[in-house]
This record gives sequence, C-alpha cells and structure tokens, in this order.
Amino acid sequence: MDIRAILMGLAFAVMWASAFTSTRMIVTEAPPLMALSLRFALSGLVGVAIALAMGETWRGLTRAQWRAVVVLGLCQNALYLGLNWTAMQWIEAGLASIIAATMPLMVAALGWTLMGERLRPMGTAGLALGVAGVAIIMGARLQGGSDVTGIVMCFVAALALAVATLTVRGASSGGNVMMVVGLQMLVGSVTLGILAPFLETWQVAWSPRLVWAFAYTVIVPGLLATWVWFLLVGRIGAVRAATFHFLTPFFGVATAALLLGEALGAGDVLGVAIIMVGILLVQLSKAPPVKRPPPS
Repeated sequence: MDIRAILMGLAFAVMWASAFTSTRMIVTEAPPLMALSLRFALSGLVGVAIALAMGETWRGLTRAQWRAVVVLGLCQNALYLGLNWTAMQWIEAGLASIIAATMPLMVAALGWTLMGERLRPMGTAGLALGVAGVAIIMGARLQGGSDVTGIVMCFVAALALAVATLTVRGASSGGNVMMVVGLQMLVGSVTLGILAPFLETWQVAWSPRLVWAFAYTVIVPGLLATWVWFLLVGRIGAVRAATFHFLTPFFGVATAALLLGEALGAGDVLGVAIIMVGILLVQLSKAPPVKRPPPS
C-alpha cells in the first residue's frame, strides 16, 4: 500500500467517524429518516452538479455502475445510515462508531464465502485483533447500560454496509465516480422519503447546532468522504480499504468525547490500540512480497 492510499484511508476514517457525532446532534432535535432523506437529496444534487461540471454524465455509466448505484443507495444509504441514524436516538455516538468498525470482518467473511477471497494468516490475526479491540471498547461501554435495540440496529446496518462495500468495486471503475456518488445518494433520498412519513412524526427543535451539524453532514461525510471512499476502493480493493473502518472507534469516540462530552475511559484507549495493531497486520499481510535480486 502506497503513502497516498494510506493518507486517503486516514482522511476517509476521520470524515466518516465524525459523522456519528454530527448525526447525534441532528437526531436529538429532528426526525432521523426525514432529516437523512433531506441530507441525501442535497448531497445528491450537489454531487450530480459537480459531476456534470467535471464533464461526467450518467449516460456513460456501465451496467455494473448502474447496479452499484441502486445497491449502494439501498444498502449504504437507506439501510446502513437509516438504521444508524435511528439507533442514535437511543445510543451514544461513540458506541455506534464502535459497532460500525465490525464491518471489515463482514466484508472479509462475505468475500471469502461468496467470492473465493482468502486472507493470509497474518491478515486473519489482524482481523481477530480488531474484533478483540472492538469487544474491549464495547464491553466498557455496555456497562453503562446501552439500549439493546439500538445496538442490534447498528449491527444490521454494518452488514448492509459490508454488502455495499463489495458492490463498490463495480462502481469505482470506468470513470464517472462523482456521478455515481450523486446518483446513489438520490436513490437513498427517495427510498427514505417514501418510508419516513409512515415511521416517524415531523417535529423539529430548530437550533444553530442543528443547522451547522446538518450542513457539515451534507458536505463532509455525505459528499467528500464518499468520493474518497470510491477512489480508495478502486485503488486498493474493497477488503483492504475496509480495514480503515477499524479506525472508526478511535476517531468516533474521540470526536464524541470532544464535542458531546461522552466518556472516554481506559478501555477505550486499550481497545483502540489493539485495533490499530490489527490494521497494521492486515495491511502487511496484503503487501506484495519484496523481490530480491538474484545471487551474482
């Protein structure tokens, strides 16, 4: 993995993790599904406009890209984020970010069972360490009595994101990346817009915090992080890119502690350290072997 891919992965992890804090700010003052539908509508329209300005067009999308637009819109946007936004009405942003970090394991499992992919022993050990780190953090958090329904919803959301991550492969090739980003958000917006009136009541407690948190979520995690993610998967593959989600607990818990005052304990620090070692092992396991010069 080259330094550019590492920097892209770190940037994605920071932006993606920060969304848990901004989401928590939003869902405590507005209905989650309707707010998320509006976010996707704005992000999608802006994304399509940027794509058109870049000379991209939906007419040039391949069949695989159109399929990915639909699957991403449903799995990543409607299911993953819809479930997470709903769950964060009841659980902390830090805990939601920790559960999201289990996604790389799901990607590896699906890649192995459905696509015949395999990890070297070092990579398997790294994934196991990542899970152990997540378990340590979650164990410390659950002692505070978190909502079980919210936790289950977040795990189902992570599974939906794993499916979307594997689908990104077909969307990250053939160009028109920003167009794919914009269109899949519009799919999510329409889906959630149809469901929201049947599942929640439109009541908003307007505040400056709600406005800036919503604007931030539209621009940074909504557009910029998704665009970087597409490029990253196209550069290093879905399984390797997914390991950067193991950084979600660190940045998610840290951001929530800084901006929301959520507790940051010794278990969080220990778990994050173990997770980062796991990421290193996974990345090293995927590195190409060093070619030695033939003996003279």
